[in-house]
Amino acid sequence: MLYIIGLGLGDETDITVKGLEAVRSCSRVYLEAYTSILTVPVPQLEALYGKSVIVADREMVEDDLNAILKDADSDNVAFLVVGDPYGATTHTDLVLRAKQLSIPVKSIHNASIMNAVGCCGLQLYNYGQTISIVFFLDNWRPDSFYDKIKINRAMKLHTLCLLDIKVKEQSLENMARGRKIYEPPRFMTVNQAVEQLLEIEDKRGENAYTKDTIAVGLSRVGADDQIIIAGTLEELLDCDFGQPLHSLIIAGEMHFLEAEILKTFAVNPETFDKFASISLH
Repeated sequence: MLYIIGLGLGDETDITVKGLEAVRSCSRVYLEAYTSILTVPVPQLEALYGKSVIVADREMVEDDLNAILKDADSDNVAFLVVGDPYGATTHTDLVLRAKQLSIPVKSIHNASIMNAVGCCGLQLYNYGQTISIVFFLDNWRPDSFYDKIKINRAMKLHTLCLLDIKVKEQSLENMARGRKIYEPPRFMTVNQAVEQLLEIEDKRGENAYTKDTIAVGLSRVGADDQIIIAGTLEELLDCDFGQPLHSLIIAGEMHFLEAEILKTFAVNPETFDKFASISLH
């Protein structure tokens, strides 16, 4: 059996009872370690599980699925995912490969950033398309997310922005030369995401949002030290969101109860009242 197990967003204790029982039944335990990160080191997981944990980086997950699935037709193998198992398409690839090999698969779900963002007060059914914002490079500054934000805001919906993570990435030079030398990990901050959003608005000029648009920056959602700060995009540029991982929400029109809760996180309540789009219905 291949178990794909969500770990939640906080520390090692966020795993469900069902997930923990499954892990303890497995002969091998892998931790997917490039689409997200936990707030605790691997030894803390191992101490709780009573099992060794193999860190599965991008190369292993994308290029060597057969190693993960080896003997899973006769033994139990666990593949651990921060958040919920199906937050990244790579995990769907793993399930498809297992099914092709006639390996039974069981998924055990958990909280993910997709639903935990409700902690800021914006209601989950008022969100539109989720977008990803990647680190800009000197010669590559993609803006495909802009059109989705524009559509969401035209429909008065909120936009969850997932921010880039670079773990075990090669520079272009090292990749071209075939050298297995990796760059230090990088995690996009809310501040960097806002800078890039404003740059693209300046470039496109279609008024999808402005520097005065209300947004919400979040960090380490689910952890004891999580941070939630609401304000205009311009205000969020100078806020300290602490350690990764960070997420950003661009607010659409808010129900008055949404606005009332979100305002408790505002940098400046007066600015919030001035620029928030609020419905009384």
